[in-house]
Amino acid sequence: MPQRGRMAERLLPGGEEPDPRFTLANERTFLAWIRTSLALLAGGIAIEAFTSGLFIEPVRKGLAVLLLLLGMMLSSGAAVRWLRVERSMRNKAPLPLPLFVPLLAGAGALAAAVVLVFVLWR
Repeated sequence: MPQRGRMAERLLPGGEEPDPRFTLANERTFLAWIRTSLALLAGGIAIEAFTSGLFIEPVRKGLAVLLLLLGMMLSSGAAVRWLRVERSMRNKAPLPLPLFVPLLAGAGALAAAVVLVFVLWR
């Protein structure tokens, strides 16, 4: 049977290889989180670059920073989540809860509320 590389052995010690379909599904989920983080990063850049007429500067910068930080946190959280799920599958353990989902939902709702207030205010 082929050996995994040293990095894989260090990150995914022990357990049995899961069904490749589950590993590939885990990878697709990871990529979906990465797409979402890229959208948040693009949104933060767009807010800063194109909304000077809609928001006062501190609000515009705060909203852009919030979206950029969310994008950064989500991309790193996606990697951690992928690894935790992969380890769980290999060890036939329960899948871990996605810890960053409540944070993402709350911060996204906050950003949407700020945008809504300023759109209605203008």
